[in-house]
Amino acid sequence: MAQVRNVLVNLKAKLRGQGNPSVNKIRRQRALRNGLWKGLPFIRLLLFTVGYLWLLVIPSSRLGQGTYIDENALQPGQVNTNWNWGEVHHADRILEELEQLRDRNASSDEVAQYAVSEFEKYGIPARTQRYSYDTVGGTINGTNAYAVLQSPRASGTEAIVISASWLSRTGEGDGTLNLRGVSTLLALASFLKNYSLWAKDLVFVMSDGYLDGMQAWITTYHGEAQPNLKAEPLSLQSGVVWTALNIDYPGHSFSHLGLFFEGLNGRLPNQDLMNSVSLIARYTVGVPVLVYDHIDPRENRNQPSLHPSWLPEPIKQNAELQEYASRARNVYRHMNYQARGTASGVHGLFHRFRIDAITLFAVPATGPHGFHALGRILESSLRTCNNLLERLHASFFFYLFVGPGTFMKIGSYLPSAILVGTAMLFTGLGEWVGAGWTLVPSESQSQSGAKGEKAAASGTVGKWRRRARPVLEPIVIMVLTHLLGALLFFLVKGSWFAENRKIAGPALFLLFSGVPVVIAQAVPNASAGHAPIPSVLKAFNLCFASALVSITSVLNFSLAAALAVSMGLPLSFSSPSSSAASLSTRIAKYAAYSVLALGWLVLCPEETRKAVWNWEVLRVWFAPFVCIVYVPLVLQAGLVCLLPS
Repeated sequence: MAQVRNVLVNLKAKLRGQGNPSVNKIRRQRALRNGLWKGLPFIRLLLFTVGYLWLLVIPSSRLGQGTYIDENALQPGQVNTNWNWGEVHHADRILEELEQLRDRNASSDEVAQYAVSEFEKYGIPARTQRYSYDTVGGTINGTNAYAVLQSPRASGTEAIVISASWLSRTGEGDGTLNLRGVSTLLALASFLKNYSLWAKDLVFVMSDGYLDGMQAWITTYHGEAQPNLKAEPLSLQSGVVWTALNIDYPGHSFSHLGLFFEGLNGRLPNQDLMNSVSLIARYTVGVPVLVYDHIDPRENRNQPSLHPSWLPEPIKQNAELQEYASRARNVYRHMNYQARGTASGVHGLFHRFRIDAITLFAVPATGPHGFHALGRILESSLRTCNNLLERLHASFFFYLFVGPGTFMKIGSYLPSAILVGTAMLFTGLGEWVGAGWTLVPSESQSQSGAKGEKAAASGTVGKWRRRARPVLEPIVIMVLTHLLGALLFFLVKGSWFAENRKIAGPALFLLFSGVPVVIAQAVPNASAGHAPIPSVLKAFNLCFASALVSITSVLNFSLAAALAVSMGLPLSFSSPSSSAASLSTRIAKYAAYSVLALGWLVLCPEETRKAVWNWEVLRVWFAPFVCIVYVPLVLQAGLVCLLPS
């Protein structure tokens, strides 16, 4: 022990050094700062590399864990189901009547009235709700039907919603009818009315359209106003909705049950709800469960391969790579929904009211499952939700489902975006520090002839001096670009853009790419003794973008990852042009950033239309976020390259 103590004492004395302890402390701090400054490029490179590689390994089988039930009150799969072939026959009869309505092209009012008459035939109070949206694409009209089965064992302060939309989510609402989903809903209402075990009200909703009908119903149910929505008030009310199950059954029969769970603006339901339905489907009913409708090619050889055709066969057959490809497909689709803020089904409209909801999608196939299997899954799932004494809270709200029965906790994927955001922050801070100093040639260097050459050869490079950093001009530029983004959003959601999409997109691209160039001409050159405005602008731009990525990563990881990929390196590589750089070089650099910022106006007209529709009808933030936040940040990086230093 004495020897160890002596070693520690000697090490401590070496670190402290000889002489005044305060002076030694200052020297150590200076040495640390100098070391960090010299190593800053390496630190940034390391953070970027690790962050982007982490994004790539998220689908790896080395990460993730099996799903499990956190909430003990749920007790999934612990009841005997009573749904039998008599209910299947009833569902078939309803399906025949719905097909007759479809064949004679019945109106929304007729379909809703048919559903109401069926509910009332079962002894369940039911009503219709007409609604209309005023959008730039025209008026959207529809009629919902809903019924409330009051709980025989409680006061009706809590409720469960069972819903089915008239249009299936197949093709993201491409017009495929959800006839069997509606048949299941009506037959289920008739079946559940016969049992007195319900501790919560059961609310049945047949919504018109795909997403618009449920948006009108759920918004009216919670008493929220939407400026462009006119909807009839609901004459039947129930309690606070805790959970909701949406039925989507577009085919004749199905082979797998797909779970869709993404909500508006990146919200997710509590994982216990999905885990319960998955457990019931697999072990109580014997239906295999999928994430979305992705059937694994290893399970069904008729499915297309997930690997590129040019890969050698031994690589395609590698089990690790096959698992990676399967998981990567699920992760990509999840990020595609969540980053754009779109709901993957009707269930996604419930999440903003703190209602845990998912869509049960019967993957179309020639068999072997049908009404019988789906009815048993729904009955057992509703019995499970009926057991709840409080809202679901014990399990995860932030996760990635990488495969059936496998998920990733937030701590397993969040650092990837955070590392990229930190690298951007270090780059911005480095630019800020660098802008505050300038290298002034020493007297020996300013001398001409052999004396100056000798001084340069001896290593006397000059002296660092502080200089003022202009703050007002960069802030004004940033504010103006964000106001320009707000103007862009106003124009994109206008009727002129919707009616003249082919010419409006290129016209807005040229206009909003050119306006910042005009702004740049009005920016004064930095006076002597002041840092160049582009350097300070880059520092502010990167620090703001870094904060945006880091904060968004907690709220919507997929959006943060998309921002990290699209802005991380481009914003970091933007650099002020030297005074010797030609105007054509600066404009070429700026043009590249203009394409990155505004290229979607020309290259993605359909995605732009959907984003605007989602904002108008569903209040999805993606369109205003892109116009008011993303576009200005990238244009600011372009101005860094355009403005002379």
